Amino acid sequence: SARSKSNPTETASQRPADDAIHQQRMRAWTPILHPVWVICALFAIAAAFIPVGYHLRGISDDIEEMIEMYDTYGGEDGSASSDGYVSKCGIDKANEGNICEIQFEVKEDMKGPVLVYYEIDKFHQNHRNYETSRDDSQLLGSLQETEFTRLKCNPLLKLGNMTLNPCGLIANTFFNDIINFVPNASSENQKDLQMLEKGIAWQTDLRYKFKRPMGFNSMQCDDCDDCECTSPEWSCTERWKDPNDGKCYKYYYPNDSTTQYLHETYPDIISPLEGVRNEHFVVWMRIATQAKFRKLYGYFEEGIKKGETLTFEVVNNWDVKRFKGSKSLVVTTTSAFGGKNPSLGNSFIVVGVFCAIAGTFFSLKHLIKPRKLADDKYLKYKVE
Repeated sequence: SARSKSNPTETASQRPADDAIHQQRMRAWTPILHPVWVICALFAIAAAFIPVGYHLRGISDDIEEMIEMYDTYGGEDGSASSDGYVSKCGIDKANEGNICEIQFEVKEDMKGPVLVYYEIDKFHQNHRNYETSRDDSQLLGSLQETEFTRLKCNPLLKLGNMTLNPCGLIANTFFNDIINFVPNASSENQKDLQMLEKGIAWQTDLRYKFKRPMGFNSMQCDDCDDCECTSPEWSCTERWKDPNDGKCYKYYYPNDSTTQYLHETYPDIISPLEGVRNEHFVVWMRIATQAKFRKLYGYFEEGIKKGETLTFEVVNNWDVKRFKGSKSLVVTTTSAFGGKNPSLGNSFIVVGVFCAIAGTFFSLKHLIKPRKLADDKYLKYKVE
C-alpha cells in the first residue's frame, strides 16, 4: 500500500518475532487415545478412588452425632408435623420464652472438641432480598444514614420513630433462642464440663466487619452500689451487671433517644458492652447458602464419655410457624473434612465403580473385537 511504501520501518516493526512462541512452532504432545491406555487409565482411577472413598466414608461414620428436633410447624392447629412429630418446645408467637429440657444419651465416646449447633430447616437466608438487607458501614460503627442505607434496609430501617441499629432483615431476624448446658450433679465427669460460647465466630469477621458505634464509651464501676447513670456522659438508664463476673458497668451510646440498638432489641442475649460484636450475632450474620443449615452455638473442649446424659435447657423465642420450618439441637464431633457427611466418600466410590465397569467393558470389547488404530475404513467421505 501507499502507507507501507512511505514508511517501511513501521511495517517491519509490526511483524511477529521469528521465534517458536510467536510463530507457533512450540513442541507439543498430543496423547493418542489408544484402547489399551484408556483401559489402563480407567482401572487406575478405579483403583485409587474406591479405597479412598471407603476411607472417607469410614471417617464420616466415626463421627458421633446426636440430633433432637425441639420445635416444628405442625399444621394449622400446631399439634404435630406431617411426619407425626409433636413439638417439645413449641411456641405460638415470637419471644414467648417457653422453657424446655433436651437430653442426649451418649452412646459412644466423643473426643473433644464436641460442637453444639442449632439447625434450622426451610428458612431461606440465601434469598436475594434477605442477603442484601444490611448496611455494612453501619455494622462498622457509622452513624450516617444515607440513601444507600434506606434502600438496603427497607422495610426494617425504623421501628416507629426509632431508627434500628443495625438495620435490615438479617440483623432483625436474629436467632434468639437461649441454649444452656445443665451439668448432671450426680456425674463426676460433668462437674467441670462447660459449654463455651466464645471463639465460635470467625476472627476475621470480628476484626474487620463489626465495630461498636462511633462515640460508644463504657466504664467499669468500682462498686455496684455506687454505679449510677445520672451523668449526661452516660446514656444508660441503669447500670449493667455482667452475669459472669458480677462486675458493673455504665455506658454511652450516641443518639440513644432516637435509636434502638441491638442490646435493646435482644436484651436477653446481647450485652450493651458487646453490641454487634456478640459472637452469636456475628455467626448469624454470615448467611447460609441452603434452606436447611446449621450454625455453631457453643462447644465443649473436653471429650464426653460413653453412657453420659447431656441435658440442655432451651428458652424458645424464635418462631418457626410463620415460615413452616423446624429447629433442632445438634451435638456432634468433627473430622478434618467437617461434620458427618457420607456424600464425599460415596461420590468417590461411585466414580471408582463407574470407571471399573467401563474399563471391564472396553477390555472385553478390545479382546473380542479389537479395532485397528487409524483404520481408514471408518472414515466417511462426503459425496458431492
